[in-house]
Amino acid sequence: MADSNQNSGGVPDPNFEDPLSQYDPPEYSDPLEQSLVEEKVGVLQTQPYESVPPDATIREAVEKLIRIHHACLLVEEDGKLVGMFTDRDFLNRVALEYEELADQPVSSVMVKDPVYVYETEDAAATLSVMAVSGFRHVPVLNLEDKLVGIVTPRRVTQFLHEHASPE
Repeated sequence: MADSNQNSGGVPDPNFEDPLSQYDPPEYSDPLEQSLVEEKVGVLQTQPYESVPPDATIREAVEKLIRIHHACLLVEEDGKLVGMFTDRDFLNRVALEYEELADQPVSSVMVKDPVYVYETEDAAATLSVMAVSGFRHVPVLNLEDKLVGIVTPRRVTQFLHEHASPE
């Protein structure tokens, strides 16, 4: 099949006008807006992320959260994201029955199929996912669906502070 800028003989069509030849990229008056649109999620993600396997006990997951001073553990199996366990999950699903649930697998109380973003997405899309989903922590995957990082509220705050224009 010939390109739209070529005639049926494969010769460039002299009447073809490239629609992008007159395109002017947007001009931004705000450096934060420009960064959100032009930067990929990599500027927001934290590496390394912390994780546990789905068969880790709730006790092990809670002890790890306390030990590393984090609010979120990704649950992964063979490098693939299968869930997420956060301090909110502990408070909402476990705290009142901790002694009864402590030796159960974390997979029984984790968020299954959490929202995530791909490392190729822009920072603005990532912040939108966080706002719409209500998740404070968003895993980052590569195009092979392998975990590569996580976006955290702390890192978002740092990014906004670094890129906000002075008043």
